[in-house]
Amino acid sequence: MGNRDYYEVLGVDRNASAEEIRKAYRKLARKYHPDVNQSPDAEQKFKEVAEAYEVLRDPQKKANYDQFGHADPGAAGAGAGGFGGFGGGAADFGFGDIFDMFFGGGRRSNPNAPRQGADLEYRLTVDFKDAIFGKEMDIVIPRTETCDTCQGSGARPGTHPETCSNCKGTGQAETVQNTPFGRIVNKRICQQCGGRGKVIREKCADCGGTGSVKKRRKIHIKIPSGIDEGKQLRVSGEGEPGSNGGPPGDLFILVQIKPHEFFRRHGDDIVCELPITFVQAALGDEVVVPTLDGRAKIKVPAGTQTGAEFRLRGKGVPRLYGRGQGDQRVKVKVITPTRLTEEQKKVMREFGRISGDYISEQHSSFFDKMKKAFTGE
Repeated sequence: MGNRDYYEVLGVDRNASAEEIRKAYRKLARKYHPDVNQSPDAEQKFKEVAEAYEVLRDPQKKANYDQFGHADPGAAGAGAGGFGGFGGGAADFGFGDIFDMFFGGGRRSNPNAPRQGADLEYRLTVDFKDAIFGKEMDIVIPRTETCDTCQGSGARPGTHPETCSNCKGTGQAETVQNTPFGRIVNKRICQQCGGRGKVIREKCADCGGTGSVKKRRKIHIKIPSGIDEGKQLRVSGEGEPGSNGGPPGDLFILVQIKPHEFFRRHGDDIVCELPITFVQAALGDEVVVPTLDGRAKIKVPAGTQTGAEFRLRGKGVPRLYGRGQGDQRVKVKVITPTRLTEEQKKVMREFGRISGDYISEQHSSFFDKMKKAFTGE
């Protein structure tokens, strides 16, 4: 490799930790591996990376290199032995790690190991009041369940799955290739059994050999009081079933809330709009307000304007999984009368006169106004 600095080859600082050196090596080895990089100089660079790592991965060799550099007779690049044993000593250079990255290297999971089932999501729409006060209810969800006929084996009752003759139950087919870089063990999913490690000769008629069937299942759930739009409920163990004896997944319920015709929610508060008459606003009054759990009274002081807000303490939303609850906020809207009797108009005129207001009533029809506009009358 010449006298190129090993730290420069791996692109690390001289104070780099063992883990940093290892990560740099893995990255460069993957980049220059001849099976991936077809450049003419890829093989040489790959050898350089391996040689540098061989020295810097070993604490003693690294200490000698830091002290003597390439002049040290114990360094990997020195002397006739140097790097000549590359082809036969692949394991000495950590090539097992590289083979793991490219070919799996025996690190595939056991196909027969227990696996947890998949989680399910269900969207549930609840009434406004049910979200405020909570409710217990049943829901029906479609999901995959273990076949009762074959008990999940996938085989016809009275028969059993057989160990795959190709992979001997491992779920992986193994090929060995001798290369200039060493002996490469390539492991892939067994095509005969699909990675399951077992072959079903006689399939269950109900599940077709899958070991599971689609069903609709009724589940009892509890909606907690105070739940808000978009919150999720988790029901443990009600997801898809596990495989090979693994636990089932969970069911996640996404809550959506129907809007209410009178109430709105703002955090833990309930907001509503209360219409009152001009007279009530001017003179003041005690009015009845609907709440989610009955009726309440509030005092409207004289001179109240549209937009004024009153609070009913503790009449809001119970705090989710907490103590206490919010308030009900009542916003006042003063309603202007649109149809008045002659007597009402007379009283209003008198009120305006006493108040010093000038009122110009328009009794004329649209055509009368047009005529006056043209004639100047």
